[in-house]
Amino acid sequence: MSLRLGDIAPDFTAETTQGTINFHEWLGNSWGMLFSHPADFTPVCTTELGKTALLKDDFAKRGVKVIAVSVDDLASHGKWVPDIEEVNGVTVNFPIIADSDRNVATLYDMIHPNASEKATVRSVFIIGPDKKVKLTLTYPASTGRNFTELLRVIDSLQLTANYQVATPADWKDGEDTIVVPAVSTEDAIAKFPKGVTVVKPYLRYTPQPNK
Repeated sequence: MSLRLGDIAPDFTAETTQGTINFHEWLGNSWGMLFSHPADFTPVCTTELGKTALLKDDFAKRGVKVIAVSVDDLASHGKWVPDIEEVNGVTVNFPIIADSDRNVATLYDMIHPNASEKATVRSVFIIGPDKKVKLTLTYPASTGRNFTELLRVIDSLQLTANYQVATPADWKDGEDTIVVPAVSTEDAIAKFPKGVTVVKPYLRYTPQPNK
């Protein structure tokens, strides 16, 4: 059964390119991004893991730990990592889970038989410090993910968690946010000193609170 938003992200113990980890212990109090790639030594995956390494500082400043997974074994990962580093001019600075027994892929429903009976699809799970799933995305093997969008979503999720605001369509960091419906207009005016613009009783904008 697939995971739903708000579910506790399944815990597991696995071998990775950075040693054995227990997932929940490894996350600690951080946000996390667990993402699968279909297979080692494939072109799109090589660009994706390279991009993840390039964005190390962007994830770090958001307090997000990243970890990749595929159903290849540790030896395969070890042989592939130099290719990722050479092609992208990076150092792979995050763990890659070896999931040859498909334990993680099964827990997170990453194998979609009608797409591939063996390889994982491109799944993304954003997990909060409370270990709950905050976002899921699934891409086909042929489409590389938009990492700018993943960072944008993380920014939005963290704003909601910390400030009781949501983000409108096409929102970018620094733009106005929306007061969540649970906060009354009266309370919003007191809560957001930068101002509240009421467009409709249910649509109230306020400048991004942490800017």
